[in-house]
Amino acid sequence: MKRTAILFFLLCLIMIPNLYAAEVKNVTAKQVGNRMLFEYDLVGEEQEAEVNVSLAVKGQTYPMEKLHLEGDFGKVKTGRGKKIWWNVLQDFPRGLAGDVEWEVVAGAKAFKDSITGMEFVFVKGGCFDMGDNFGDGNENEKPVHQVCVNDLFLGVYEVTQAQWERVMGNNPSNFKKGGIYPVEQVTWNDVQDFIGRLNRQSGRKYRLPTEAEWEYAARSGGKKEKYPGTSRENELPEYGWYSSNSGNSTHPVGEKKPNGLGLHDMAGNVWEWCADWYDGNYYRNSPKNNPTGPNSGQYRVLRGGSWFDNPGYARTANRNWYDPADRDIDIGFRLGLSAQ
Repeated sequence: MKRTAILFFLLCLIMIPNLYAAEVKNVTAKQVGNRMLFEYDLVGEEQEAEVNVSLAVKGQTYPMEKLHLEGDFGKVKTGRGKKIWWNVLQDFPRGLAGDVEWEVVAGAKAFKDSITGMEFVFVKGGCFDMGDNFGDGNENEKPVHQVCVNDLFLGVYEVTQAQWERVMGNNPSNFKKGGIYPVEQVTWNDVQDFIGRLNRQSGRKYRLPTEAEWEYAARSGGKKEKYPGTSRENELPEYGWYSSNSGNSTHPVGEKKPNGLGLHDMAGNVWEWCADWYDGNYYRNSPKNNPTGPNSGQYRVLRGGSWFDNPGYARTANRNWYDPADRDIDIGFRLGLSAQ
C-alpha cells in the first residue's frame, strides 16, 4: 500500500461509575503488509473495559462499525499487548495515497441516564483554535483564539420530547410527531428547571455545555471542521437537517451521520442552548482555560443551526443568541456533565 502519512494516535478509555478505572497506554501503530496494526496496554483495577475505535481519514471520520477491524476492541480484559488489526484494502480497495492524517480514538459511549434513557459519550478534553478558522465567518467569531476545555460527557442526541415529558410531565413542542423528535419551544429558563428536576431524581449534576465545550465537541474534539463531521458543504446533508432538506420540520434525533465523537445532530434540527451569556466581543478577552462566558448579559448563547436555517448557521464556529425567557419552534438543547 503506497502512502505517505502523518499519524496521530490518541486513545482514551472510560468506565462508569468509576470514570478512570482503566486506561489505555503505550499505543503504537505500524503497517504490516496491507494491514495496520495498533498495539496498546489496557491497565487498571477493573478486569474488563469497553474499548471503542474510530479512524479519521482525509477529513472523513469512520466509526468502528464501518471498518474491517479484528482483535481487541469492544469488551476487552485488562492486560498488556492488546492488538487491533485494520484490513485497510477492504475499506479502501485502491489503497491510501498522499498525505493522510489518521487518528485512532479508543473510548466508549459512557453511560445511559437511568431516568430518561439519554445516552452520553465521553469527550476527552484538549486545546483548539476557537472561532472563524475558515475566514468566512461573522465578526463575533473573531479573533480566532486558543481555548482549552476539560474532559466532559455530552449527550449523544438532542433531548427528545419523550425525555422532556418524562421529567416535566408536559410537552411544549410545536412538532408533536413522536417521542424521538427533539423537544423545542423551550426557553433557557425552562431548561434550567428541567436540569434541576432531573438532577434531583438522578443524583447527578447535569448542565448545559459551555459555548467553548460545544464548539470543541462539534468539531470532533477541536479539529478544523467547518461543519460538525465535515468541512465540505456538499456533505452537510449527510450530517444535519437544515432549510434545504428538512421539509420545514424537525426530524427524529439520530437519523443523520454522527461527527467524529459520535454526536448526532450537532448541525441543524434544532438550535441548542449553551450555558453562557452572550457577548459579541467576548473572544477578544476570553480566558484560555475553560471559558464560561461573561458574568452577565441580556441574551444566552445558541449553537448549531436548525431545520429552518441555511448552511452558514450550521457552521461549527457560528454564534447565535436569544433572550433566555423566549421560546421558538427551532430551539432545543442537549445536556453535558463534567467528568471530574
